[in-house]
Amino acid sequence: MRDADAPDVVVIGAGGAGLAAAVAAADEGARVLVFESEGEPGGSTRLSAGMFTAGGTSVQAALGVEDSPERLFQHYMDLNRWGLRPGVVRAFCDEAAPTLEWLLGLGLEVPATFSANANQPGLGQGGVGDVWRAHTPRDQGYGLIDILDKQRRKRGAELVLHTRVERLIAGGGQVTGVIADGIEVETGAVVIAAGGHSHDEALLEKYYPRALEAGDSLFAVAAPGSRGDHIRLGDQVHAAVAGAGQGLLLLTAYFQRHHHWQAGFPPKSRVYVDRAGRRFVNEDVSYAVSTGIFDQHGGWAWSIFDETARKSLPPGYMDWDPGVILREAEAGRTHRADSLEALARQIDVPAETLKFTVDEWNRHLPQGKPDTEFMRHVSLADKGFTDPLDAISEPPFYAVRMLPGELVCTHAGLEITGSAQVVDRGGRRIAGLFAAGESGGGILGENYVGAGNAVANAVTMGRVAGINAARFARGH
Repeated sequence: MRDADAPDVVVIGAGGAGLAAAVAAADEGARVLVFESEGEPGGSTRLSAGMFTAGGTSVQAALGVEDSPERLFQHYMDLNRWGLRPGVVRAFCDEAAPTLEWLLGLGLEVPATFSANANQPGLGQGGVGDVWRAHTPRDQGYGLIDILDKQRRKRGAELVLHTRVERLIAGGGQVTGVIADGIEVETGAVVIAAGGHSHDEALLEKYYPRALEAGDSLFAVAAPGSRGDHIRLGDQVHAAVAGAGQGLLLLTAYFQRHHHWQAGFPPKSRVYVDRAGRRFVNEDVSYAVSTGIFDQHGGWAWSIFDETARKSLPPGYMDWDPGVILREAEAGRTHRADSLEALARQIDVPAETLKFTVDEWNRHLPQGKPDTEFMRHVSLADKGFTDPLDAISEPPFYAVRMLPGELVCTHAGLEITGSAQVVDRGGRRIAGLFAAGESGGGILGENYVGAGNAVANAVTMGRVAGINAARFARGH
C-alpha cells in the first residue's frame, strides 16, 4: 500500500511533454510531483517556435481549411513509408486536434489568420505538410510553456528543479517509484518526459550516428537536459527503444552555431550546387527532407551567391550577417573570387558547369520567370515572396559549404503504445510506466512531418500519458 502522502504520479522532466502530463494528470484528480534536472521549466519546447501540427482544428475550420485526423494520419504514414506502427501514429493524429483545443481553452492564442513564417502567429504550411496545419501561437514556445506551467501551479502539481532522477524502482511486475538525488520517492505511476539525447555523444554514436558526420560543424539546439536519461532509465526495466537511427538535422552553413531564429537565414538569391557544379535542389527545400537529399549528393554542397546578396543580409543576426560572411571570407574559410571561373577553381568544380548553372538561374527567377526545373517560384510564393529575386552577378562571388549540422531533436525513445505506456523488449506493457515527447519513441519517424511535429508530439502524448498514468495510479 502506497503512503498516503506519496504522489500518485511522478513526472520526469518539465518541458512541453512533462508539463502537459502534469496538468492532465492533475485534472484526473492525481497528486503530481515533477522533477526537472535544470533550473527552469520548459525544455526544448521553450526554445522552439511553439508550432503545433494537427488536423481538423477550429483554427483550420475558421479559415476554410478542410482537414481531419484521418488525412493527417495518411500523410504522416505515407511520408514515413509506413515504417512506423500505425496504431501509435493513429492515436497521436486522433489526439492532436483535441489537445490543441485543450491548449486554446487553457489560454493559448493561435489567431485564425494565415501565417507566412514561424515568427507570425496563425496557421502556416510548414515542413512537408499537404495542407495548412502548422499552428503558431503568440509568444511561440515560451508562451506555450508559460501557459502550461501556470496551469500546473494552479492545480497544485509540485515542481522540483535542479533534481535529476537516476533510477526507477520496480517490483511486483510494475514501476513503483523513483530515486532522485539519492532519495526514494514512492508513486503509483511514472511518466518519463526527459527529452532526447542530443547532448550525449555516446548515445548519438549508438542511436543517431548520422549527426556525428557533421564533425566540427555539428551543434545541438535542444535544451541542455537532453542527455538521454530516458534511455538509461528505460534500460533499468528492459524497455524497448523505437526510432533508432532517426532524428532531425537541419541544413546549415559550416559556420553556423545557433538556432536559425538567432542565426538568421541565407540570402534569397543563392543557388546550391553539388561537387559537379550543378544545381540539384530547390533551395527552399523543407528541413524535413533536406538531409536525405543532401545525402544523395555526398552529404554536403556549396551555396553560391554574390556581393549583392551578402549586403542584402539583415544585420544583427548571429551567423548569417554581412559582417560574419566578410570575416569568414577574409579568413579563407568562405571562398571568394572576382569571377565565377576563379571561384570554381577554388572549390574544385568544373568552371563551365558552374557558369552555366548561374546563367540559368539568372535567366529565370531574377527575370520574373518560373523556375521550371526546381519550382522555386512556388515555394517562394508560399512564403509570401512574389517579386523577382536579384541576379547573381555582382563580384565578388562567394561559396559557403552547406551541410546538415543543426541537431534539433533525436527520435530514439522508449517504445510506447497509443496510450503512451512503455513496452518492454518482448512487446509487453510495463505497468506504471509511461513516456512522451522525445522520450517516447515511435511517433517521430524517418521524416519529420510538417512544422510543429515535435511540439505536437510532446504536448499531445504528454497529455495522453498524464491522463493514463493518473487513471492507472488511482485504479481507474
